[in-house]
Amino acid sequence: MTTTATAPRTNVGIRHPELYASVATTATLAEKAALGEGLSPLLIELIKIRVSQINGCAYCLRIHTADSLAKGESQERLSVLPAWRETRYFDEQERSALALAEYLTTIKDAHANLDLYELAAEHLTPGQLSAVMWVAMAINTFNRIAISSSYKVAPATPR
Repeated sequence: MTTTATAPRTNVGIRHPELYASVATTATLAEKAALGEGLSPLLIELIKIRVSQINGCAYCLRIHTADSLAKGESQERLSVLPAWRETRYFDEQERSALALAEYLTTIKDAHANLDLYELAAEHLTPGQLSAVMWVAMAINTFNRIAISSSYKVAPATPR
């Protein structure tokens, strides 16, 4: 089998920095909105991590897992996050926000997953629903930037 060298991916953030900056601004505003609606910094990070898990974005997972731990999140809760429904680690607000973030991330299945939105609406105010959706949409965008631009993820120090 012959392997051919692949051309390096275009880094869309570098190629169009003004567009990347607008995504960063949107993410910052989404986080401010979420905080303003009474969502905790830890929940905001959990949303970013869960969306990044679904999308398979190692770059964003590395960043937001570290941010979450720095803000006081437990390794134990992070370790069960992919199976949050099966645990008692997350309160109703967190569960609702995670369900809504999953609904938006798997939007192609939105019609089949309306119950995820309905679950979220039972425990979040309209402002919180909107803020969670903006946080999820922003991190979904960053996931797509990192994955499509082939951001490299490697340990800081070789093992």
